[in-house]
Order: sequence, then structure tokens, then C-alpha cells
Amino acid sequence: MTDLNGKDGYDRRKFLTGAAVAGVTPALAQMGAPAAAQAQAAKPPHAPSALPPNAKTIAAEIHPPEELSRVGGKPGSDFMIDVIKTLDIKYSPSNCASSFRALHESLIDYGENKSPEYISCMHEESGVAMAHGYFKASGKPLLTMVHGTVGLQHATMGIYNAFCDRVPLIVIGGNDMDAAHRPPGVPTFHAAQDINAIVRDYTKWDDTPVSLQHFAQSMVRAYTIAMTPPYGPVAISLDAGLQQEPIKEHLEKLYIPRYVPTSPPQGDSNAVKEAARLLVAADNPVIVADRVARTPNGVTLLIELAELLQASVVDQGSRMNFPNTHYLNRPAGAIPNADVVLGMELSDFWGTVNTYTDNGEDGVGVNGTRLKPTTKLISITSIDLLTKSNYQDFQRFQTVDVHMGADAETTLPSLIEAVKSAMTKDRAAAIEARVEKAKKAHADIRARELHAATVGWDSSPISTARLCMEIYGQIKDLDWSLVASEGNVSNWPARLWPIDKHHQWLGRSGGYGVGYGAPASIGAALANRDLGRFSVSIQSDGDLMFAPGVLWTAARHKIPLLAVMHNNRAWHQEVMHVQRLANFRNRVPNYGADRGPIGTTIENPDIEYHKLAESMGWWARGPVKDPAQLGAAIKEAVAVVRSGQPALLNVWTQPR
Repeated sequence: MTDLNGKDGYDRRKFLTGAAVAGVTPALAQMGAPAAAQAQAAKPPHAPSALPPNAKTIAAEIHPPEELSRVGGKPGSDFMIDVIKTLDIKYSPSNCASSFRALHESLIDYGENKSPEYISCMHEESGVAMAHGYFKASGKPLLTMVHGTVGLQHATMGIYNAFCDRVPLIVIGGNDMDAAHRPPGVPTFHAAQDINAIVRDYTKWDDTPVSLQHFAQSMVRAYTIAMTPPYGPVAISLDAGLQQEPIKEHLEKLYIPRYVPTSPPQGDSNAVKEAARLLVAADNPVIVADRVARTPNGVTLLIELAELLQASVVDQGSRMNFPNTHYLNRPAGAIPNADVVLGMELSDFWGTVNTYTDNGEDGVGVNGTRLKPTTKLISITSIDLLTKSNYQDFQRFQTVDVHMGADAETTLPSLIEAVKSAMTKDRAAAIEARVEKAKKAHADIRARELHAATVGWDSSPISTARLCMEIYGQIKDLDWSLVASEGNVSNWPARLWPIDKHHQWLGRSGGYGVGYGAPASIGAALANRDLGRFSVSIQSDGDLMFAPGVLWTAARHKIPLLAVMHNNRAWHQEVMHVQRLANFRNRVPNYGADRGPIGTTIENPDIEYHKLAESMGWWARGPVKDPAQLGAAIKEAVAVVRSGQPALLNVWTQPR
């Protein structure tokens, strides 16, 4: 038997010799315990603080079902671990539960808690979000386990975020399917005929294996589908009986299918040639990138295409697609002047080229176009291959001139070659003539951003621009990775930090579900720890309170992360929504007060996030309210993170 840290076994009979903690001996004395027992309890602790339950204790507490009695042979869950190990899944961030107890036990004992290693989570949504962040930092999917109906219900928001963000992860949900034999009471409340029904609309694929060989095929198939662009989450419902039954090798010889990666879908050659023709002929082509760069090579390819065309690139920020230091990088304001727009993996092509003004009252709004009537539109996206009907992540329909249902990164090499083939000397000369103008425009934009950042530089609460620049000043010489920032700091990192590496900005949640930032940043930090990178997050206050228990997970597993609180003491976007609607309805003049903060602020009492983090094992300081003290405080926190610990700095900030 092993303890929680995987150490050598211990003798249960000697447990009481090391069970003492402060106050145990007085407590025993008050209960009238013999002096010998009190002396025994006073010895220094050398064993775990909790006595493993014996059969009598288990029977008294939970009345174990008959299937827990000893069975001969290798349990089915051991074979399941054999299957999982072939897929090289490094971690399994999960919250423990009885419905997958057999798989859990096989993972930590038979599998020696290696590949995957069990990462203890306080909430199923945190486990999913950790896997989400981990993939974006490492390019490797993780497995998370959830408990029947209720565990999967907890996990749904995280799964939806991953679906919208095109992130692969594998969810295994425990279930007691046999109504004739499952225990009554809680296990039955937590069972369902089809637990995956609740996530089917926002997973790529799901299955319910009915045999061990079926599980082997389902697991490898699930991994293959999740890792085929467009990426996405998959789900497997796993019966508790199948996990616990012994392998009947005399009836069936089990085997594990070999995983072979699927070649991503590539754009049709004729469509690629037509797109290249339009781009080469354009006088002002604009490339808009959303989730193009699945890998660092995607960034390299996008740079090559942009430079061939001297095309402006608008990086919408769902990934780091294009360096903001490159002279062709542009804000969205470049789009209206385009004569050709190439949209790559856009979540919302309509919103990219059109305007929508909310009138604040009837919910209809006013629509308009940003484009000239003659502008040509090209789309390369794999999202069309995964569009479903219920959840509306596919946005409004946009008519385009060339439409390719294909993976954009995979299509880039052929598009680059087609552009080279279509290029004439005259067009090459005209394109080259755009270089100096583009460099000047980029320099002008940079100067304006730096000037804008100085507004309120010495304010208290601290401006978001200063918050971001003080952070960058302390990490700029490190191999840093901004693992989470929900965009509510006025996008200052993208505007001011030199971001030219794929891992330096991992993007947002995808489904914009609050509660993503903290667990996703810790999942990404887990990947970065193994890769030798420094992880930093700009942590929203309201977001943290959706899943604060994940702080304990980071401390427990020694995951170094610098979390700088953007503590504006409100869900400020909702403050603005309510205030704007009140203005449209002329509420403030009539009632003489701004009641927008009611229900939207996090004040009175103010949450002391540094104390919350400290209680879970983090180094933490705050609240920092004086901007003159911010740099030194961040420097101290950076040193702590570099030593291998998580650190949180609670900073009082302006709303945006």
C-alpha cells in the first residue's frame, strides 16, 4: 500500500505510534484514556494522519455492494490503464469519485501513478479547465475523470469552453448502468441511462463501451478524433461494473489498437489557386487570423505568407498567431480599407467584416458593413466540419467568394506555393513598394499605444496599463508565458508586450465562461513547469471565485505560477451593461442615483485574495494599492515563482 505521496508502504498496526498532533494528548486525557495511551499519542508523528479504513469501518459507513468482494484475476480497470498508457497522456486532473474508483485505484497502484499522474482537483470544472490550459501550453491532450451525472454536470462549462476554443481533451465519466445490481440511494441518483447526453451538443464524439475490448477501441478512437482538426473534447461513459470485473481472457484475447495520427484536412487545390490569384492581385490585402497557429510552425507559415503579399495581419487573439512586433501587424481598423480579406479559422467572419450597434432596448440593434462593395472575401476554416445545430457558436452566416472547409495551418504551405506561382515581376514590385509605408504605420500605432498607456499612470487604484507594464518589467528577461488574461485589462499585454513566440499568449476561454482563468492558468503552468518556462496570469477577481479550490491543487502539486490579481472589485462588464441600459431608459435622472453597482460589485466585505491563497499554501501579498510599490512587490513574487512555488499578488486596480 502506498501513501498520498507514493512513498513506501507503512504498517497499519504501528499507526497510533505516530498519530499525535498538537492537542491530541489533552483530548485523550479528558476522555479518561489510560496513561499508556496518552504517552503513546505523544510520540512524534511518522505516519499519515488518517487511519486507512478496515473492512468493518467501510461496512459501517457505506454498506459496500457485493461487487467489492474479492474476485480472482486481473481487474478490467488494469487493462484500461494499459490502454491509456499507450497514448502517452501525462496527467489526469480529476476530482475523486466512487463511480470510477476502480480506474482510480488501478491508475495509482497498478499504473504507479505515472503517465498519467493523478492531479487532485477540488471541482470537476477545474479538472477540465486545467486540461484545457495544459493543451494550449504543450500541444498534448489530457484525460479528466468525472462522477456520473453530478460530476459531469459540474464539468459542463469547462467542456463547452474547450469545444468553442477547439481544444482536445478526453472526459471519462463513471456510471452504474445495471439497474438490477447497482446500489440503491446515492449511486442510483448519480447514474443515468446516457450520461453523455448532457454534453453531446458540445463534444466531437462520445461512446459507452460495453466490454473491455470495446473500451480499448473507444479510447484510441476518442484520442484520434479529439486530435484531428478541428480539435475538440470527447467523452466516454464508463460502467463501474466493467471497471471492476475480472478480465475473462479465456473468452476473448484482448488487444490494444495502435494510435496513428490523422492527416488534417487541406484546402482544395483549385480553391487554393483562386485564393492566391485574388491575393496577389490585391492592392490592400488583409489577413484576419483567429485560431490559425495550432503549433509554433503555424506562426512561421503565417509570417511567410504575409511577407510574400505585404498583407496586413489582424490577429484576433484567440491564440498567438502573428507577432505583434512585426511591422505587418495591425488592429481591426485595417479591415475597412481592404480589397481582399482572407479569414483564417474565424469564429465570427460576419462580425469581422460587419458592425453591430446595440440600441440597448429592444435587443435588435443596428447592422452595417465595414467593407467596400467590391471587397472579395476568402475563408479557410475547419470549423465548418464541426458545426452543430443547438449551440450558436457558429455565429451569423457570412457569404464569401472562396470558401474552403479545411484546416488553415495545414493549407498554408500550399497557399504559399500558389502565391509564389501566381506572382509576376510587376506584382512583386508593386507589393515590395508597400513595405516602407507598412513599417511607418506600425511604428505610428506603437507610439500611440505607448502614449495611451501613460494616462493615469500614477493613479490609485492602479491603472491596468501600469499593472501590465510593471509585470512585463519583471519577467521580460525570462522565457515567459502569459497563460491567462480574460481581456478585461483593456488588452494591454497584446498592445504593449513584445509577443513573438507561440507560447507567450495562450488565448482566452473560447466560450467566455467565467471560472476558466484560474484553473486553465494552473493547467498551462503545469505544462510550462515541465518545459522550463515561467508562467504568469492576470487573474480576474470574479473569475477566481468561481473555482478558488484550484489554488490548493497548484500548491499540492508544486506548480509554479505568478497570479497577479486584477482586483477591480466588480464584474465590471455587467456594471457597464446595467448602467448603459439605465441611461437608455432615463432611470438615473428620475431616481437620482446610480444603482448599477447593485448585484455587480464584489465589495463590503472586500475579498482578501492574498489571505485566501495563503490558506491554500501559496506565497501571497497584498493588497497593493500604491503604484509606486507595485514593481518591487512583483519582483519579490517573481523570485518566489522561480524557486518553484506559486505566488499571488493582490492588486487593487481600475475597472478596465
